[in-house]
Amino acid sequence: MADLANIVEQLSKLTVVETAELVKKLEESWGVSAAAPVAVAAAGAGAAAPAAEAKDSFDVILESAPADKKISVIKAVREVKAGLGLAEAKALVEGAPKPVLEGANKADSDAAKKKLEEAGAKVTIK
Repeated sequence: MADLANIVEQLSKLTVVETAELVKKLEESWGVSAAAPVAVAAAGAGAAAPAAEAKDSFDVILESAPADKKISVIKAVREVKAGLGLAEAKALVEGAPKPVLEGANKADSDAAKKKLEEAGAKVTIK
């Protein structure tokens, strides 16, 4: 056990580059690939992996707009999506579900969702 503890201590001192070289040498020496075990380990940590990846672009999807709120939702769509004409905004609202914003940052997508929901629309962010 003392030898294993010593090996662990030595491996902990390796840099990332040294660790990569060690992996290559072990793969060559043993005739194996470390890719499969890494994929299995990543799949085992599946719940933690999506949370670790920070998403930086979001799509704001207009799911639906009630008939009695349609005019206010069209106005909100025009405010959220600059340069959109009345006819285009109306077509977007009537053709829901459709994306209103694509590739927006977190702040813009949250602001757009809030504005559209205040107007009466049902909105999702993906």
